[in-house]
Amino acid sequence: MGDAVVFYDGECGLCDKAVQFIIPRDPQGRFQFAALQSEIGGKLLREHGYDEADMKTFVLLESGRVYTRSTAALRVARRLNGGWPLLYGLVIVPRLLRDGVYHVIANNRYRWFGKADACRLPKPGERGRFLDR
Repeated sequence: MGDAVVFYDGECGLCDKAVQFIIPRDPQGRFQFAALQSEIGGKLLREHGYDEADMKTFVLLESGRVYTRSTAALRVARRLNGGWPLLYGLVIVPRLLRDGVYHVIANNRYRWFGKADACRLPKPGERGRFLDR
């Protein structure tokens, strides 16, 4: 079972692609997933002092701490197979700059990647990794 939860916007095409990117690069199953719009996603975020209604970003809950935006993405990358952990070196870039780039992408994500009416159903082998199944 995973030891970290990735919260994602279930209506966002880019977010869906991010989840689909993570799954095959995390064969150990360290990451579980929950849509921000799901009941369990909202409950977990509230338990950690966050209002899910205000969370319109990529969120990582890892070892009891919540990370958002570029920091969350970099912390996920460092635990993936392949060369992706090298991206964690970007953590030395000031968060204000990293999150500035993140915001440009986030503010255009629906236009560039589309918007879904509902979350995608996980494949049978992935179901156990989604907390809101």
